[in-house]
Amino acid sequence: QVQLVESGGGLVQPGGSLRLSCVASGRFFGINVMGWYRQAPGKQRELVASITSGGSTNYADSVKGRATISRDNAKNTVYLQMDSLKPEDTAVYYCNADLNKGFVSGHVAYWGQGTQVTVSS
Repeated sequence: QVQLVESGGGLVQPGGSLRLSCVASGRFFGINVMGWYRQAPGKQRELVASITSGGSTNYADSVKGRATISRDNAKNTVYLQMDSLKPEDTAVYYCNADLNKGFVSGHVAYWGQGTQVTVSS
């Protein structure tokens, strides 16, 4: 059974930093794109950042210059470093991964359970 487990959320003051981690475990043959999404109360889930297996990255305009996504392919882990946090960054952050499940199942997208990030003084 595949699992994505996030960690690193919490309460941080405006202007502060945090680092989110997400580890993928279970049966799969590889990971294509990994990404972070977030969902604030009353809003739709939105992409924060994504990274391909080759290291190409993509960021939402709202976090460009403040966020850095990275991954360790050997550890099946993706990270999100966020700096200069603002109250509007408050949301539940979800990890997403596109996993290669083999010839029959193909590529399947999985989600983590989410981790709360609250930016407040």
